[in-house]
Amino acid sequence: MRRDPLRRLILSALFLSLGLVLPFLTMQIPELGSALLPMHLPVLLCGALCGWAYALPVGAILPILRFALFGMPPIYPTGLSMSLELAAYGAVMGLCYYLVRARRGRYSRIHVFLSLIISMLAGRAVWGVVQAVLLGLSEKPFGVQAFLAGALLNAIPGILLQIVLVPLVIELAERLHHYGNIPRGEA
Repeated sequence: MRRDPLRRLILSALFLSLGLVLPFLTMQIPELGSALLPMHLPVLLCGALCGWAYALPVGAILPILRFALFGMPPIYPTGLSMSLELAAYGAVMGLCYYLVRARRGRYSRIHVFLSLIISMLAGRAVWGVVQAVLLGLSEKPFGVQAFLAGALLNAIPGILLQIVLVPLVIELAERLHHYGNIPRGEA
């Protein structure tokens, strides 16, 4: 799957579209959207299935495009910090999954979990740094408590959802890809 640039481009467009649409499921209750993190899922999947070079721009563009089309999330500071956070999510997920998989030569659930946890930590760290810088420019305090609340406590449902759904979807995609490449007559 990684060697076919057209397939990766099409999948990236699909993940970008999903990232635009999924927040509509939670838009009636903004707190639910903040808790479930619906834009994060497609970016993480894009990183694993398409690679970092596709997931980074999908993550970076998604919040800005969603703001331009629908007015949400607010561009400052949420949209800007989310843009860099999602870009980090996609890039780190793509790099980690590729490196771990290239080393082992095959798919493994533990590789998905390892890549997912590393990318989640990296994305949240980027979000925290960007929030601190942006809110520091506007002289609003952003301390450790605000970081822990925004990056961890409020996001626990979304983190759990990512830990459950991302490995399942990646495993399904890996199986479909594997079985789709069996030459005819050798089933």
